[in-house]
Amino acid sequence: MSGISNNLGSKVSNKASGEAAGARPVYDAVVIGGGLHGLSAALHIARGGGRVVVVEKHWVGRHASGATAAGVRTLNRDRRELDLSLEAMDMWHAMESLVGDDCGFHANGQICVAESPAALEKLQGRVNGLRADGYTHEEIIDTDELRRLLPDLSHHCVGASIARRDGAADPHRALRAFRRSALQAGVELIEHCGVTAIERQGQDWRVVGEGGRAWIAPAVVNAAGAWSARIAALVGDDIPLATKSSMMMVSERLRPFIKPVVAIMGRSLSFKQSDQGTLVIGGGLQGIPDLDKETSTARMKVLAKGAHAATDLFPSVSNIRIVRVWAGLEAKTEDLLPVVGPSPNAPGVFHAFGFSGHGFELVPVVGATLADFVLRGGTRRPIQNLTAERLMAPGTPGAAPAAKPPVDPTVF
Repeated sequence: MSGISNNLGSKVSNKASGEAAGARPVYDAVVIGGGLHGLSAALHIARGGGRVVVVEKHWVGRHASGATAAGVRTLNRDRRELDLSLEAMDMWHAMESLVGDDCGFHANGQICVAESPAALEKLQGRVNGLRADGYTHEEIIDTDELRRLLPDLSHHCVGASIARRDGAADPHRALRAFRRSALQAGVELIEHCGVTAIERQGQDWRVVGEGGRAWIAPAVVNAAGAWSARIAALVGDDIPLATKSSMMMVSERLRPFIKPVVAIMGRSLSFKQSDQGTLVIGGGLQGIPDLDKETSTARMKVLAKGAHAATDLFPSVSNIRIVRVWAGLEAKTEDLLPVVGPSPNAPGVFHAFGFSGHGFELVPVVGATLADFVLRGGTRRPIQNLTAERLMAPGTPGAAPAAKPPVDPTVF
């Protein structure tokens, strides 16, 4: 438990000051960004008694949340976010109680296949390290168990690691469920309105949108995805942020032949079959992002690498048709870990961005964490490795004085 607190110590107000005097409505929180993390934060804050407005530049799920492959994964998680991810997994297994829908989540496991003894040795080393620290969610399986779970798998594969409670969900069902639940909880949703300024107004923040619309609250949640660094800069936080353009492709419908989500040790692949029988193939292959134009362009020659990896593992899909490809814009941090927690320079502002291609599984727990800050002034959830300060250049306002922690290598 990190026990992180912010220096605002904000509490939910029953009647916001100024509202009774005829001023514009004052909320307990303004959430910037209508993706899944913004909706989750708004839902948790509203369920805790807060008055929340979500301000979205386009429409709910326009970018990363609408383009995700929707993997629900603890397998091979960076150790610095693993505890948070494990709590999120418990929440996914109870998702229907949170949003009235299981969001199409199937816990058929996630598997990382080893194609050589050296690759299997690396997977075994990771599992051994986890077990030494008391984690039991990953295990090594031999070729017999691997063939039982993946009967169409190529025989050159020698073993795998598996997280049996992992799986995948339906991103569009998740978006609908979180949107519906947030509105039912009393969240106000403003779409087609970008944020142009964030100004201090006494103890509160005034968030200004396009056309001069404004919302006042003691707390602001920055969940603006790939544009979050620009929002952070409005309150004095200079947080470096790059952009990803993760690509995916979908096949024609096939007979059901695979239930787990499959990755390969040392290669870029995420391979799963949907309820409709289509294959969804990704794995972090990158297209061409353009943040200013808000576009993401697929690169077919790069996608071909994912197709080759898929057919290497599953020769039976060599001659299927690909019917659609896409790429989505999302934020990427230098160490590939998200920023979750208070602004270093602006009391009452909280960040949730930079999920670097693996934020979908974290949606319910990050929303709950932000609600901790807004409603209770701090959190006991383990986010001590996810601070904004770690990324900020030495000497800039709010930057951490210590050196950045070493990057925990992943197997992907």
